[in-house]
Amino acid sequence: MTVPLALVLLVTSGCGTIGQWVTPQPSAASAPGTGSLTWRACPEIAKEQLRTVPTTITYECASVAVPQDWSTAKDGKPADGKTFSIALLRARSTAQRNRVGSLLIDPGGPGGSGVEFATQLSTELPTEILHRFDIVGFDPRGVGRSNPVRCYSDADLDASFAAEPDPISDAEFDAVVALQARAARTCGAKYGDSLRLFSTEQTARDMDAIRAALGDSKLTYLGYSYGTLLGAVYAQLFPTRIRAMVLDGAIDPLLTTVDSALDQAKGFERAFTNFTTWCRLNPKPCPIGPDARATVTDVLRAARQAPLASRGRTATAGWILTAVVAALYSQDGWPILATAIDDLRRGNATRVLALADLYGERDATGHYNNLIDVLTTVTCNDDATTTISRDKARQLQSDWRTQYPLVGPYLAVSLLSCAQWPAQRDPYPTGKAVGAPPIVVVGTTGDPATPYENTARLAEMLGVGVVLTWQGEGHTAYPHPGCVSDAIDTYLLELTPPPAGTICPPA
Repeated sequence: MTVPLALVLLVTSGCGTIGQWVTPQPSAASAPGTGSLTWRACPEIAKEQLRTVPTTITYECASVAVPQDWSTAKDGKPADGKTFSIALLRARSTAQRNRVGSLLIDPGGPGGSGVEFATQLSTELPTEILHRFDIVGFDPRGVGRSNPVRCYSDADLDASFAAEPDPISDAEFDAVVALQARAARTCGAKYGDSLRLFSTEQTARDMDAIRAALGDSKLTYLGYSYGTLLGAVYAQLFPTRIRAMVLDGAIDPLLTTVDSALDQAKGFERAFTNFTTWCRLNPKPCPIGPDARATVTDVLRAARQAPLASRGRTATAGWILTAVVAALYSQDGWPILATAIDDLRRGNATRVLALADLYGERDATGHYNNLIDVLTTVTCNDDATTTISRDKARQLQSDWRTQYPLVGPYLAVSLLSCAQWPAQRDPYPTGKAVGAPPIVVVGTTGDPATPYENTARLAEMLGVGVVLTWQGEGHTAYPHPGCVSDAIDTYLLELTPPPAGTICPPA
């Protein structure tokens, strides 16, 4: 199975709770934070996710029952009685004061676990935000603890990541396409008509049920990467129920799938160029300079001819490219990538495979969580535009190999994944968020996965978007200390957005 390069933030496992039925309407009767949920202590999740669990934060879990199909629900209740249970985690400071409400967060993906991400943010968000808000993460439908979608075996996913990312011969190309088709058939056979229910619009409607269950009359939301698309769709559906919304690492909902893949090819190529420039200027932490691009190209070529074996695995070109992509998500990953590639050319593939495993959520036993299952399912269910033919994908592969050699060919071939998808499509709404307050849209100039150019386009589509720029590297910006955090904190607390066009320097 080949999937689009993920808009990924990290995930892991398990919190079960008592489901509560809610109707997604504002409730003036509920005091802030009282809602309709039954919470239980779940410190074990924080212990799984954090090296050191703060003693000043409590961690509690609950769940919300939502209609499986909002399109047939009436008054927030399912016509057929079928529900999904959406898992929540609330991180609350023991020093909380002057509480504003809940800050609902989504880490991206699709497929990222907000339950686990909330525990991480509980140690990273500015103190004032932690003191004034409950930090609430949720596993969207199909993810982790929320009726997880599982289509693919560990062996299938290993084959996917190991596959040739730029198949040249027709035989190689057809083998990759056949792998994609088999993966699509597997999902279709397992879930049938219910596969269509895992889509962005359905999840956005779940978010309003969560808001109501939390007892918040209006939503305060922080969405990263794919979470910006969730936020944008929520703003289409419920614009007057937004208190404040921060969308960091913007997706442009108006792009076709082909144009989105092209934008991502540009973004990763730019990030890779920035990495190679850093290598040239910093030879000590970058042992693969002065021409890091040539070095990476050489190790990929060598892997195609004679891939290295490592502890029962083989470091193919597919695994190596995955490692490179993983490291480009953060500038902190650049020295790690340089060392891993240097190790590889010396005959040691351990670090390269570790980087690739981090990206794919593969653990030490070779087991994957269901991030890739969800990413493929939601991406394809949302997509009503991919009717691309084999010949067109082949042509784009050739064109993008010249223009964007790092990941362009891979992304072109990946376009056929959704073209073969068996489920009924469920495209999300787009357009102005009429009646919504100002929404802050954050862009990072060196972002590889959600290129900076998306930022202004999303803000313009919403009509109420205010662009905040960080002149930094990596995927997403908040809570980077300094200008970015200051501007967003002020907005979340005081509802005062930054001046339009605010630019924050890299340091």
